[in-house]
Amino acid sequence: MSLVLNEEQVFLKDSAKKFASEKTPTTHFREVRDSEIDNCYDDKIWQEMVSLGWTGILVPEEFGGSNFGVAGISSILEELGRTLTPSPLFSTAVVGVSLIKHASDDVKKDILTKVVQDGLRLCFAIEESNHHDPVKISCEAKKDGSNFIISGEKSFVIDGGFADKVIVACRTSGEKGSKEGLSLFVLDSDSKGLTIMPTKMVDSRNAANMKFENVKVSSDTLIGKEDDAYEIIESVLDISRAAISAEMLGSALQAYEITLDYLKEREQFGSKIGSFQALQHRAAIMFSELELCKSCVIESITSFDEGGNDSERLASLSKAKVGEVFHLISNESVQMHGGIGVTDEYDIGLYLKRARVAEQIFGDSNFHKNRYAELTGY
Repeated sequence: MSLVLNEEQVFLKDSAKKFASEKTPTTHFREVRDSEIDNCYDDKIWQEMVSLGWTGILVPEEFGGSNFGVAGISSILEELGRTLTPSPLFSTAVVGVSLIKHASDDVKKDILTKVVQDGLRLCFAIEESNHHDPVKISCEAKKDGSNFIISGEKSFVIDGGFADKVIVACRTSGEKGSKEGLSLFVLDSDSKGLTIMPTKMVDSRNAANMKFENVKVSSDTLIGKEDDAYEIIESVLDISRAAISAEMLGSALQAYEITLDYLKEREQFGSKIGSFQALQHRAAIMFSELELCKSCVIESITSFDEGGNDSERLASLSKAKVGEVFHLISNESVQMHGGIGVTDEYDIGLYLKRARVAEQIFGDSNFHKNRYAELTGY
């Protein structure tokens, strides 16, 4: 497997870099945060992303997409991660689209075309506790004729506060903790009996807690087969883990570059602090770890497009490694800035906050270290 992007992917990455630097620098993030927009993102910027075709990168051509692959959308997310660009691109164009691709033709035609053309926003309600575990699902869906009645609660639904459609993982049979008996449904966010409680996270992004009280959905909205959604869930989570790792890598790289610039500018005792050997050693460690992360991420995102048979392990490897390194670099960067690193005057503190949230999305480093070991046979 080649650890480089192809020419088209590089072009897409460069286009995203230009977009992020011109349209959504960190000053844009601050404007959105300080304006206290309920959606936690700028709808005008979102529509520009839609017009650029970014929402259709994972969508098959028959539904208006480009089907450009996981490496394509991940390259965009990496550049947006550098400037902390707030948008529903990850939750919609990666997680949501990847799930809807397993739905019936009618559902795919209805939803995917709207995602591509109008920027219809999607979210995935799977988490039910403080720790990620895709099988510990107790939210229940009982069959009622040609319908299902959903009851239960979900937490930490990424971008769930403003999504148009909610994809929910439910238990239709079996016991909590079992891989058997899981099913997926897609429903409108304004469905009767569904209560959405938006929460603004420490990084000023949007998530939501959801309560389902006898929410009725048609069996036509079932994604995949009843009781047999586990493989779909895991495959989509792995794609999502690889993609969010790319975004985290972009953020970590930018935090490192900001810190290097500061080391070259800040003076103490009549010398640039970058000349201090102790700080040079710490910066060298950060550089080395980032180089390892680059290899992990690119191998992971390209494995899905190349049909690799090790995508699961690579997704966990990437998420575990980048999660640890982003945590390390955000800590080191703030420390090297000194006390001002935790003030709002400097951008570096924003990256530390983003690191703390992003590393929890679909499993932290500990979760993925354990998963990697299990997949390897330990």
